[in-house]
Parts: sequence; structure tokens; C-alpha cells
Amino acid sequence: MAKISVVGIGPGALDEMTPRARRAIESAEVVAGYNTYIKLIEKILDGKKIIGRAMMQEVERCQLAVEETLAGRNVVVVSSGDSGVYGMAGLVVEMILDLPENKRPQFEIVAGVSAVNAASAILGAPLMNDFAVVSLSDLMTPWEIICKRIRAAAEGDFVIALYNPKSKRRITQLDEVQKILLEFRDKNTPVGIVTNAGRDGETKIISTLENFTREEVNMFSLVLIGNSQTFVKAGFMITPRGYKIDGGKILCD
Repeated sequence: MAKISVVGIGPGALDEMTPRARRAIESAEVVAGYNTYIKLIEKILDGKKIIGRAMMQEVERCQLAVEETLAGRNVVVVSSGDSGVYGMAGLVVEMILDLPENKRPQFEIVAGVSAVNAASAILGAPLMNDFAVVSLSDLMTPWEIICKRIRAAAEGDFVIALYNPKSKRRITQLDEVQKILLEFRDKNTPVGIVTNAGRDGETKIISTLENFTREEVNMFSLVLIGNSQTFVKAGFMITPRGYKIDGGKILCD
């Protein structure tokens, strides 16, 4: 029986893709995905049918991928990062489970390295304690709810990772988030910005809560906002886990 796999390709570079993800792509007959992500993996797509679509055409390309599977072909739907974190896993699984049980193809979800993990590694160790991940895209989530989630995470002193922080259309939301956070956190709280993590043109900036909105931020950026314990040392962000170093010995609370 043909199978459809929803695969997280990682942050972008082929050497950051998991072996399982690469095997799934290489064994597929059809690969579907956002054109930008297809381009990132084009070196391993020779001979495959490609269903490439632009942004905002997610439903169409997932529907076409399911139809290809029902026609007897092994299909992969790719997402950047992890397929289950702002990826295509949910949409594909919903489509399959809406089919009559006797017509459902086999499916699997293949995890990948999410952007939050890739950005964290570049910045140092900012996610060593509890953290929250929030997308600032209001295409499918009302802005009022996004602000409510930011406020709750700020009040709970979570490290906060912001996906989709800014676009050509959304130019004021990051300033609104900053205003909310400044109600709960010191203006000198470290903020890391990683753009194009794991891809050509990768950049890293460490700023503060007071100043980070002045930096270059776009849809390829991930913003990591420290909690009350996060500090910067030698150009790296660190959020303590609770270990104490005493005379060369590491103690755990």
C-alpha cells in the first residue's frame, strides 16, 4: 500500500536533516511542499514528481499530495523545521482521517529539528529551563489571542520564542509584544535574534528587550526572549537550569 509521509527537513542545510527524514524523501515518488523549502532540498529530488506551491496554498498542495497517495504513489509532504511545529502534519492527518476508514492510506509523521532548536544552539543555551513558543502570524489566530498568550508567558517568566515575528504586512506587532513584555521584565533582559538559521546568510544578534525591535527582523528570523534569570556571557545567551558550580564541582538543586 502506498504511504504518505509528512517530513520535517530541519532548518535548511542537508547535513541538519535527520537520517530518517532523508530516507523518507529519497524513497518517495512524489514530493510536495512550499517552493522555498523544495529549493532547499533540490539536490536529493532528482527523478521525483514535484508538487510545489507558493505561500497560502497549503490546503491545495496537501490535497494533491493525498490524491497522489490514493493513486498508489509514495508521497512526502515537506515542512521546514519540524513537521508538527507550525508545519503540515496537522492538515495532512486531518485530511486522511476525514476519509472513509477503508480508503485511508498509511501515513507517518517524521520529526525534524525545529527552528527554535536551531536558533537556540546558535545563541548558546537559552532554553535550559521552561519556555513557550508563540507565532506572531495572525492569519489563522486572532491578534487578541496572540497577545493574551504573550502576556501569560511573560507573567509566568517563561523564556519566549517568537516564530514569524515580522513581515512586510505585519510591521507593528513586534512593538506591541515588546510593550507587553516590558510590563513584566527588566529592559535589559537578553533577546537573541537568529535569521536564516542553518541556511546561507545566517546571522545572530544579541540585544536587549529595550532595544531589540531596532534590529533587522523578518519572516526568516526567530526571536528568543530570555526570562528573569537569562544572562549573556562572552556573546552567548544562557538560561540557568538550576545547577551550581562550586570549586569545579557541579551541584544540582
